[in-house]
Amino acid sequence: MGLYRIYPTCPTLAPEANLTLERVTDAPTLACDDGAACRVHSGLSTPEITAEQLFDAFTNHTSGVLMSWHYSGTNSNSGANVNRLAEFLSLDPLCSLAHLSGFNFTREMKLLDKYIEDKSNPFQIEYGWCQSTIKIRLPMEKKKFLSKADAPELSIPGVFHHSLTDIITHVFENNISQTFNMMPFEQFWTTPDHRTVRVFGEAYASPVLMEAYKEINALPRDPGDDFEHVVASIMVWSDATHLASFGDASLWPFYVYFGNQSKYTRGRPTAHASHHLAYIPTLPNNLQEIYVNIFGQPTSSDVYTHLKRELMQAIWRLILDDKFMEAYEHGIVIRCSDGITQRVFLRLFSYSADYPEKVLLSTIKFLGGCLCPCCLVKKADVHKMGMKLNMKSRLTKQCIDDFRQQRSIEEACNLIFQLGVPVGGSHVKAILDQASYVLIRNAFSERLAQFGFNMFDMFVVDQLHEFEIGAWKAMFTHLMRILLAAGGNAVTDLNEWYFFARYLS
Repeated sequence: MGLYRIYPTCPTLAPEANLTLERVTDAPTLACDDGAACRVHSGLSTPEITAEQLFDAFTNHTSGVLMSWHYSGTNSNSGANVNRLAEFLSLDPLCSLAHLSGFNFTREMKLLDKYIEDKSNPFQIEYGWCQSTIKIRLPMEKKKFLSKADAPELSIPGVFHHSLTDIITHVFENNISQTFNMMPFEQFWTTPDHRTVRVFGEAYASPVLMEAYKEINALPRDPGDDFEHVVASIMVWSDATHLASFGDASLWPFYVYFGNQSKYTRGRPTAHASHHLAYIPTLPNNLQEIYVNIFGQPTSSDVYTHLKRELMQAIWRLILDDKFMEAYEHGIVIRCSDGITQRVFLRLFSYSADYPEKVLLSTIKFLGGCLCPCCLVKKADVHKMGMKLNMKSRLTKQCIDDFRQQRSIEEACNLIFQLGVPVGGSHVKAILDQASYVLIRNAFSERLAQFGFNMFDMFVVDQLHEFEIGAWKAMFTHLMRILLAAGGNAVTDLNEWYFFARYLS
């Protein structure tokens, strides 16, 4: 019988019916069909920009083409990059060789900066973006306040972010939504020996999305609400990134994918399946000066770490605003590009980040007594990783965002603000160290715990940072060097052990 699917009800759209190889690959040897272009999502709406306005900032059109080549290429002067420059110049009919004699890179850079400063230009950062200021409370050892709300505030400007509901609305109204699987399903494979095997290949074929779909369709409906209820499966990534080989220039983006979309489409750079959600600032450079002006002395290292944690949660409180919460609880009615009107419920499906960011997001201690943001397995038991007993422990000791955990954090927060207890003091550790929590109220917990959402479940393995270029790869490589240095049949024995382990599983 091969592969087959079981849907909870008859789907109104089967996007994979017209799927072709060209639509899920970027291989240069494959010819793209003409219809593929219309499925590329172009981002949030902006005013129309004409071709003549593209290079208005520069001395002439040729200078603009050269600057475009510079900013869209790589940092190396390779042969391929030179070929690309020749292609840039030859394919543009408005380029003139006469303009090249007077080209000056520094002058064009200054013209570009001046053009951007002029708010009348059509390329405005405000189109689709919001710029907000967040505020976090400042604790101080031996300084008592009536409550946390009475403590001094630190204002952090320059948080650039999109409205998450606006992104979802625009994407579902765009033609790209015709490739979305609005209804999850269970997929099975019947083997030649007539065994039935469950197949997991896409986010929309997962049990989690099926549970979310059943949950939203079990909700009581208002009179007249005969729309199809569907889930917008939100997959979040974040990664602080260095922008230069030398210096400290960096950027910290949050970006969103949709689990309704095939992983093959999401893996294509030209599909533009990634949607920028926010750019995160760091703590102010003059933080110590501000703190001294308020309290008369600089922050301790514990307070500085506490403020970094508060910054992350404050930004997510900003993103998970009232508009998002309304859409999470009641859904938003969207007329999709195929003409079908649906009530779309927002659900956080996964969050992928490297370990330091997961620690900030899950509000646990970095390399604390319980290392994992998903379970309470102790650091002392890490060497048991991979054993059957360890796997059972990961299931029986899962992190749960329950009332007990929330009350512990609230109690610790009251200690530092109302009694002036040190942030890293023994009283705080006595309350929180058992599970390696920190005294930060988690934004996901505040907003979503009331709906039964366990924030610890959304953190998934970051394949890139944790395996491909991460600590595990470096450690495994070092272990292989030790086995090679030991000589004998060590490597061969290890290979056989892995082979039998996979066969037995």
